[in-house]
Amino acid sequence: MFSHAITRVPGPDYPQGLTTSAAAAPDMELTLSQHAAYVDCLRSLGLTVTVLPAAQGFPDACFVEDTAVVVREVGVITRPGAPSRAGETAYIEEALSAHRPLARIEAPGTLDGGDILQVGKRFFIGVSDRTNDEGARQLAAILGAHGYESDVIRVAAGLHLKSSLNFVGADTMLVTADFAGHPAIDGYRQIVCPAGEEYAANTLLVNGTLIMPTGYARTRALLEPLGLPIVELDTSEYRKMDGGLTCLSLRLEPTLP
Repeated sequence: MFSHAITRVPGPDYPQGLTTSAAAAPDMELTLSQHAAYVDCLRSLGLTVTVLPAAQGFPDACFVEDTAVVVREVGVITRPGAPSRAGETAYIEEALSAHRPLARIEAPGTLDGGDILQVGKRFFIGVSDRTNDEGARQLAAILGAHGYESDVIRVAAGLHLKSSLNFVGADTMLVTADFAGHPAIDGYRQIVCPAGEEYAANTLLVNGTLIMPTGYARTRALLEPLGLPIVELDTSEYRKMDGGLTCLSLRLEPTLP
């Protein structure tokens, strides 16, 4: 169960961030209202939410998940793979240090939190355009010191691992067709997003509730038999910048006694 989340408000330069989308630039009024709805949703699920101010000069900084990997024992400050995002970690350290002792990914390692999926004491680490082998090795070593196991998955499609693979409870993974049947998730039941609904794979499990992007009725129908409450949130202005629900927060479990 999560007790706390850290988020960051998108800044006025948000439309200048990194994206592969050819869609129109984000509407800032809608961007901010969608962010506020996201924060309200987390609070409704019992989380205390810290909302950090915009980080001037870092238009992608609202995607705070990429800057750290957090377990009960430690917060790992990442080393984002996109050069324009390298300075973002300095803006998360103070907020995270109030909750956890910190470790760091060091050069030449690169690592984005969007490539990291935790399922209990097991981690799936995506090696992608943003996370390299050395970053994966360092993270696995840091987590291993606290009793976590790690599996490395090569990400050939999508920006991050969690663009295509997420845990939705009940020993079940929600995946895109590219990851269906992957050996690393053998033993998990798999729900495959229908063609055209791949973006819905970025669905977030928080305290027994599934938060999914709005507008993906076929994927929702596949998730409903899990018996979990489902909340849909509009993320249209984040999809324009290659972002999704998991990217917008760092979720923290209570610290160990």
